[in-house]
Amino acid sequence: MKNIVLSILTVVALAGSVNAQVVDSAKRKVELQGAVNFRDLGGYTTKDGHHVKWGKIYRSADMSKLTDQDLATLAERKIAYDVDLRGTQESKQAPDRMNPNTDYVLCPAGSDNVGNMMQSFKGKTHGDSIMVDYYSNTTYLADRYKPFFGKLLAMPEDKSLVFHCTAGKDRTGIGAALLLYSLGVPYETIMKDYEASNYYRAAENEKMAKQMVQFMKVNEGVAKDVVAVKKEYLDATFTAIKKQYGSVDNYLKTQVGLTNNDIKALKAKFLE
Repeated sequence: MKNIVLSILTVVALAGSVNAQVVDSAKRKVELQGAVNFRDLGGYTTKDGHHVKWGKIYRSADMSKLTDQDLATLAERKIAYDVDLRGTQESKQAPDRMNPNTDYVLCPAGSDNVGNMMQSFKGKTHGDSIMVDYYSNTTYLADRYKPFFGKLLAMPEDKSLVFHCTAGKDRTGIGAALLLYSLGVPYETIMKDYEASNYYRAAENEKMAKQMVQFMKVNEGVAKDVVAVKKEYLDATFTAIKKQYGSVDNYLKTQVGLTNNDIKALKAKFLE
């Protein structure tokens, strides 16, 4: 009985921490056999009272292991665009399995040296500072996400798109944050979507942390920090952008290349 109570309390705590992402998870989460953290970015309320359309934009982790049944699910959801945020080697080692004629684009900017970052975990007891440093580096962001926004702008009204990396939490998390920001979603809601990866990846995170400790000899504390998402991580990206470019709006305009008409087009296409 005690274990049941603890389980209930844990679920309640998680629901409180990730808010609508868990409350509407039956609608948001897409059940796939070969991918985790695959979810719909729809339903979020903007500052001016609009809502992000359901069934248009999805985020995910690795998509190299999709089953035939998974591909049928993607086809049903009219997912015809695939934006891969992984590095060149990552994508070669585990190429996406998608339906024929899917419009695929690889956006590897800044990702081919991600593996080197793993070496910096050795000897550390916490990984927060390393993750904050990673999130604070804006060098490659524009080149990584320009094609993402380009595909969103070009995508036909009757199609939908998925974007992903390997874990579906860091590069994908930043991409989702920039997109939701461009649509006028409040930062608090953006953060909830970002933090929800801890919920949707709970089992996978535990598994990955154990593997890092066992095979890479990384400290357990570091491993848990690295596989998780934390508010200070995404905060670091937005703080760095504001410090260097004055505002996120200015960054999207001058670096990502989104004009006022582009922003209007995104809102017209993806809000209701």
